[in-house]
Amino acid sequence: MSTQQFLVSGTGLGLRREMFDELSNTHLQSIDFMEVAPENWIGIGGKFGKQFRSYTERIPFVTHGLSLSIGSPAPLDEDLVSAIKAFIQEHDILLYSEHLSYCSDSGHLYDLMPIPFTEEAVSYVAARIRRVQDILEQRIAMENVSYYAAPGQEMAEIDFLNAVLTEADCDLLLDVNNIYVNSVNHGYDAAEFLRKLPGERIAYAHIAGHHQEAEDLIVDTHGADIIDPVWNLLDIAYDRFGIFPTLIERDFNIPPTNEMMAEVHQVRQIQQSYLQHGVANG
Repeated sequence: MSTQQFLVSGTGLGLRREMFDELSNTHLQSIDFMEVAPENWIGIGGKFGKQFRSYTERIPFVTHGLSLSIGSPAPLDEDLVSAIKAFIQEHDILLYSEHLSYCSDSGHLYDLMPIPFTEEAVSYVAARIRRVQDILEQRIAMENVSYYAAPGQEMAEIDFLNAVLTEADCDLLLDVNNIYVNSVNHGYDAAEFLRKLPGERIAYAHIAGHHQEAEDLIVDTHGADIIDPVWNLLDIAYDRFGIFPTLIERDFNIPPTNEMMAEVHQVRQIQQSYLQHGVANG
């Protein structure tokens, strides 16, 4: 069981602009931390800028980037990294995370593309992550991503992920739903994959819903309720690693706030059950 100290704790919610008018002080008292994509907020002023500041002044925040494109063949966008650094400092953001994927080359692809699972890619990506950490002057967390094809695969997904985390010496943003999605789409055991992760590197976790396209095809949408197998996988993760900060992601089809908060409360209830049995992460 991991014993690292986390920068945030408890249960979190991804903040979206559609939520601004419905999230009351009562709701916020049940949220331990929030997350935004920095690209959506850098340089935003006016009404939305003031509303966002009102949240960051009251609640701990983390950021989850969309466009770093860590696996891209194009040069690393160091101007973006510097802008993110300034944003983090401006709002006292506690952590920056990104996707272990790429989304651009000479232009943006507007999707998260899979990095080939190869030794060469491990070294390439790890060096770019280390450079980002040097610029930011802090550790970052990389998220295990959903993918629908594995071009040029020479390693298992779990071996690629663990090798990148080790060589880059960075943390892990554990996406529980992505493990479930990939386990169905690529035919592996989700619990076995989970148990092979380095628990000591977990910074926090995402849990979300998805769309079942076919019996053997799931699309990671963040646009539906979380299903029981994903909740069960979170339970397995807590049992394996202890309690870690866990955030609800919902990007569209955003339900009424009370419905969305029910999932936040469900995370808290699972965490509390482990606390009561004395297996909380130290």
